[in-house]
Amino acid sequence: MDITILKELYAQHVGSECTDSIELPGSGSNRRYFRLMGEKSIIGVIGEVKEENEAFLYMAKHFKNKDLPVPEVYLASDDHMAYIQEDLGDSILFNAIEKGRATRVFGEEEKRLLAETLRQLCKIQFAGADGFDFNKCYPVPEFNRRSIMWDLNYFKYCFLKSVGVEFLEDKLEDDFQHLADVLLRSNSATFMYRDFQSRNVMIKDGKPMFIDFQGGRKGPFFYDVASFLWQAKANLPNSLRQELLKEYIAALKKYKFVDENYFHSQLRHFVLFRTLQVLGAYGFRGYFEKKPHFIQSVPFAINNLRDLLKDHPYIEYPYLNEVLNNLVNMSQFTDGQQKRALTVKVMSFAYKKGIPDDTSGNGGGYVFDCRAVNNPGKYDRYKPFTGLDAEVIKYLEDDGGIFTFLDHCYELVDAHVKRFIERGFTNLMVCFGCTGGQHRSVYSAQHMAQHINEKFNVKVELIHREQNIEQTFNVRK
Repeated sequence: MDITILKELYAQHVGSECTDSIELPGSGSNRRYFRLMGEKSIIGVIGEVKEENEAFLYMAKHFKNKDLPVPEVYLASDDHMAYIQEDLGDSILFNAIEKGRATRVFGEEEKRLLAETLRQLCKIQFAGADGFDFNKCYPVPEFNRRSIMWDLNYFKYCFLKSVGVEFLEDKLEDDFQHLADVLLRSNSATFMYRDFQSRNVMIKDGKPMFIDFQGGRKGPFFYDVASFLWQAKANLPNSLRQELLKEYIAALKKYKFVDENYFHSQLRHFVLFRTLQVLGAYGFRGYFEKKPHFIQSVPFAINNLRDLLKDHPYIEYPYLNEVLNNLVNMSQFTDGQQKRALTVKVMSFAYKKGIPDDTSGNGGGYVFDCRAVNNPGKYDRYKPFTGLDAEVIKYLEDDGGIFTFLDHCYELVDAHVKRFIERGFTNLMVCFGCTGGQHRSVYSAQHMAQHINEKFNVKVELIHREQNIEQTFNVRK
């Protein structure tokens, strides 16, 4: 089918001829999109699957009647293989949050758009399901065990096999079945968008509008929340995810009672499932169909999976957990990760010899002055010792001032390390200075290095400059 039918629909709707047209960039589907121009700008769509087109046409009409933020469909061809719809412009949410995605620091407007998108998602899930005929959905009417296993096998054969991960079929299948059991206990009579991510949200007049919902079906609302907040290339820091989850839960409470502990415990299973489903799609579209966009997205999804396994291991699925850990630790996925990992350099120094230079090229970091803490160096009996020796440690800890001092330092540095990890920064420097670089600064730097390594499991390079002592705290496996 060519564009002629779209121009005929345009003329029929507008009452004048289409004077120009341009084909828009394709997405992951096989549908073709055109911008038809003339007296009015309209989007024309040609789809290859009649049933999928009919599902979209039904959903668009139903949602529009519910006053939900979707484009209006104007006309469709008699065979339903082509249709024209409202032109929402060119701004998509994915691009609107571009700065945040790049830096992992999201501005207030970006946060507003993300929060409003989640509020509208909740509305389409619940209000959109009112009076909805799920038999109109394509290819299946509801989220069920068969569709879950399709997606898990998609991951198994299109991704695990493609990247060379070895696994025992029976043991992996047992955990897949268990995961399906857990997911299905959340089934509800709500609309599940299924491919809810920032590329499928347009921004018009500062408000989110939803597109590409033709794969939706009846299913649990958890799925869409996981899809959106853990979208691989959205690159949302976990702190922002938690903020946005509060926004979603607040909207959800308008429709049902929410046990927040259960909500979070169940959501993590959907995050895992969605991550595996996405990797399966990336494997097929990237490794089999050789589409570069999907290959480029793989490291982002692997990083998501790595974070999931690190923060909350999926011990409910022991063999799957083992296979996934093997996957994220493959050299093809860890080499780049190691290059981007944060290293914190902690130093002690004497002010009379100058503040240490930052050799990373980042312009330094924190410099804490320890000279307000009582100085053991003024007593002859402590002069032979350093802040690493028991005699000095006892003096400082019995005095107690060092604890208050370091507690304040920890609070500042912890926030910095956390944000640097989220943003993918690779260097941070923390220095402690005192009069001679021997007692207070050495004690403080030693404890800070141990604290950072234990709390964040990042590499810490410790240097006691005036003592000519170096120590490295490595990442624990």
